[in-house]
Amino acid sequence: MHWDFALILGVLGIVVPILGRRRVRALLQLPDTTKLDRLSLYASTIAFQWLSVALILWRTIHHGIHPAQLGLSPAFNRISIATTIVISILFFLLQFISSRRLKAGADGSRGEAVQLALKVFPRDGGERLAFFALVSTVAICEEFIYRGFAQYVFQDWSHSLFFGLVLSSLLFSVAHLYQGKRGLVSTFAVGILFAGVRAWSGTLLPTIVAHFVADLTIGLLAPRLIREALATSTDDQDIGQSENRLVGSSKTRG
Repeated sequence: MHWDFALILGVLGIVVPILGRRRVRALLQLPDTTKLDRLSLYASTIAFQWLSVALILWRTIHHGIHPAQLGLSPAFNRISIATTIVISILFFLLQFISSRRLKAGADGSRGEAVQLALKVFPRDGGERLAFFALVSTVAICEEFIYRGFAQYVFQDWSHSLFFGLVLSSLLFSVAHLYQGKRGLVSTFAVGILFAGVRAWSGTLLPTIVAHFVADLTIGLLAPRLIREALATSTDDQDIGQSENRLVGSSKTRG
């Protein structure tokens, strides 16, 4: 393995997870985020991911690796198109279910996932446009970084498709350390599926589209559902308090 490839993989496996977890902790400590906070978060993520892609492309081209070897091939055939449609629908349904679970968990306990969703996801039209740019960037860049570059490097280094799939998926999972233990497991499973699709189809197109659909679905659905649940919970608490006051007043008069 080339030294620069090893260095890039080290940054992806160590620095990125640490910085991601630190950023999430800082967000969770805030009572709320401002519009500027959210837009700055989107912009910094977009810039970092495109810079990472540019660096990787520079080093892979320097070593004579053709972009097609990294999955950068359109491959517009029936198989790739059908695969794209199937896994995109699958991840839309999975994220729809996840957003419903977030809504169910949006009670007085307000877990980390709910708090993070409320602080990170867009709240108006302008933020949704910026979020669309973010989701597009993440889908393209992360698929290229993990299913294109990392999967190719690990497979080439180990001379094994199996290790290429597993190691790139582990790296992808660790990068999402901020999601907690459950997130690590689910992200690893997604990584394995995406890595398999990329190896089978020879292109990143299906996983890019599915990644985009998944992130956009949860980002647009979750905030509305969570706020509806919180509003309902608040109304129920107000009604309960009013009933308690009426009962107390009746006992006093009695």
